[in-house]
Amino acid sequence: MFKHYLRLTKPGIIRGNLVAAAGGFFLASQGQIDWLLFLAVCAGTSLIVASGCVFNNFIDKDIDAVMQRTCNRELVQKLVPISHALLFAFTLGVAGFTTLYLFTSQIAFAFGVLGFVVYVGFYSLYYKRQSVHGTLIGGLSGACPPVMGYFAVTHQLDVGGAILFVTFCIWQIPHSYAIAIYRFNDYKAANIPVLPIQEGLAKARSHIIGYIVAFAVACWALSYHGYAGSWFALGMGLVSLYWLYIAKVGFEKMPTEQWGKQLMLLSIVCIMLFCVLISVDFTHMPMTSPDHASTHAQWLSEGLS
Repeated sequence: MFKHYLRLTKPGIIRGNLVAAAGGFFLASQGQIDWLLFLAVCAGTSLIVASGCVFNNFIDKDIDAVMQRTCNRELVQKLVPISHALLFAFTLGVAGFTTLYLFTSQIAFAFGVLGFVVYVGFYSLYYKRQSVHGTLIGGLSGACPPVMGYFAVTHQLDVGGAILFVTFCIWQIPHSYAIAIYRFNDYKAANIPVLPIQEGLAKARSHIIGYIVAFAVACWALSYHGYAGSWFALGMGLVSLYWLYIAKVGFEKMPTEQWGKQLMLLSIVCIMLFCVLISVDFTHMPMTSPDHASTHAQWLSEGLS
């Protein structure tokens, strides 16, 4: 029974968001790592993402039933009662938001709320089913975990956090379009109005190319503004060029499904490399608060009192 509840949380999505949150956290920490804070970020992020995924399973159970990839999910097969799944999702969400609020920062908590509301309330309930722009809306929620990790450390908005948010928003688009191309028949059967289905593969390809270029520019901006180093810039430049090459040339040389799958896998490699490089090739920027560590300790003690 436990494995059914675990599958409802979509562990693969949790792992990916944890890597993103860790990347943002380590970028902001600049080598001065508060491991207890890191643990709180990981726990809070995991619980919130898990809650959102369980709610998404409930909302999408009719869509999942007609897609080959998802037709065996727990709620479709009635392996978990609906009432139990909703209670599980609610409990996970309360635990996650409480963890972020008490042990990280108010702005990290705010982005946790933003990501959850956008994913469950806007994307899952409406835009995924009704609009070709659903991918753009969903991208906002996918960009929240890395900045939750980042702002848990900095406690305030800055250019680095803004670039991080924009970069992940941009990355979500070609990644999601690649999945839709790879699983074209599933998306068509479920009548999900993603761009490759609604407006054709040629237009989707042109959008993918444009967003890959924008992603590379956003990566460059992180180095240009002094948040990441030259190895980061070199690594992301090379992988972005290869991603762009596959998007342009692969379309003409590969079967459509294979092309979509390769684009999807390469997008995952690209964002994983991004997260690793910002974790290790940061540059030491002056903190906006001269006594950041003591400020964090004071905020934490107030949250626990």
